[in-house]
Amino acid sequence: MSGPEPGAESLASDLPWSAQPIYSNLGEVRAHLLPSKACRPRTPRSLSSDPQPPPPPLPKKTLARTQSLPTRRAPGPSSARAGQPPRLPLHRSPSEDVSRATGLTLDGPSAALGLSTHPLNSPEAVQDALAARQLDALRDIHARLQARLMGGRPGPCLPGHSFRLLDSLPCVESGEALYYRVVRVDGVAWHVLAAKVPKPGATVPHPWGVELQASLPPHFNLQGLCGLVPEGALPLAPWRGPAVLASEVPERTVAQWLAEVGAQRPAESAWEVALLFLQLSAALERLEAQGATLLELRPENLLLVAPRGCGAPGPPRLLLADFGCVCQRSQGSLGAHALQMGRLLRTLLGPATPSATPVAVGLERLVAQLPRRRPSAAQTRGALQTLLWGPGLELRGRGAPLGPWLRVRRALLVVHLAERAAGGEVPGLEDWLCCEYLAEATEASLGRALELLWD
Repeated sequence: MSGPEPGAESLASDLPWSAQPIYSNLGEVRAHLLPSKACRPRTPRSLSSDPQPPPPPLPKKTLARTQSLPTRRAPGPSSARAGQPPRLPLHRSPSEDVSRATGLTLDGPSAALGLSTHPLNSPEAVQDALAARQLDALRDIHARLQARLMGGRPGPCLPGHSFRLLDSLPCVESGEALYYRVVRVDGVAWHVLAAKVPKPGATVPHPWGVELQASLPPHFNLQGLCGLVPEGALPLAPWRGPAVLASEVPERTVAQWLAEVGAQRPAESAWEVALLFLQLSAALERLEAQGATLLELRPENLLLVAPRGCGAPGPPRLLLADFGCVCQRSQGSLGAHALQMGRLLRTLLGPATPSATPVAVGLERLVAQLPRRRPSAAQTRGALQTLLWGPGLELRGRGAPLGPWLRVRRALLVVHLAERAAGGEVPGLEDWLCCEYLAEATEASLGRALELLWD
């Protein structure tokens, strides 16, 4: 506040309330501090002759200033200590206080976590909210990884595209075709594709299977096609006749991989065998959903490709490419691939004595169960997922609930991926497959997978 104006001090000595503190230049605040003109005393005699009680001293009128502040209720006489906020009413219930405090807290960072819509007044509600948030996080991570692993797919061939052959020798020879690396150029954009040329003397492919392959939407474990090599586009090509352009360039076949791992089977390669067989089950699951059956399942017709966007070495991507042996299946043959899958899994594991690792023991168990139980490809995929990422046999037959295990496993995976991301590590194919498993698994599906393996 500013000091009194010149001459105000001599004037104040003649006023009846000169003993009281002088307030000057108060503006609008002075109107709240002083009584209204109708109640203001005019002479000193009125202070003693007025039968009404005298007004309170001016300094105590400072409480009237709170009338201009937004308050819910005036403080009681016991809480009017100067400089302290009013106390909360004592009649409010504890649950009301918790609800009010929780609501205030959720206006901050918790709202960004998606918890502001959940009633968090009990441990059960907190657990359910966190479990739902962890499931949403896994689904989001799975979608992001899938976009990266399947990104950069070339579109269909157009008349303006030009082509160039990179190698005169095939990069891969499968049981049914030879694959050559070809560059397709569209202005400044280019893609490395694979020209799929039928081998001389190969069986004529089934037309229904070829049409099915061309019409299927993109799938991670099914070979995708993007058109034909135009006639005359590659005059120096070492083949004659039409050639199909595949979106992914294969690196080797499963038969070549088996020859390379050789002496390492099955102890060192059991985990990789399970990952390859898991991807094969996903491909066959898509065929069974389309009402199709692969008549001949051979290692030389299964292609291996390096996954997109994976810097560090890791498990390869498996592609089912032999659609010439695909035909419509009869009704009621949902497990039509079970016998072939059992024989192929035995080939991948080899005839040696299995190791004592849980995955190797589980794969041997699955080899015995496939011809006996005749599961669908989807059921086989579920059994392989439990072998790779749990739960194990210790939770089978004890009556232990699988729901808590699933919630804890999801939380641990989210923490694990976060720790690796903080260290700059890029997730890979195995992380994506694990996210897919835990994002879609239920307590019932876990029980069915354990039953298929161990009953």
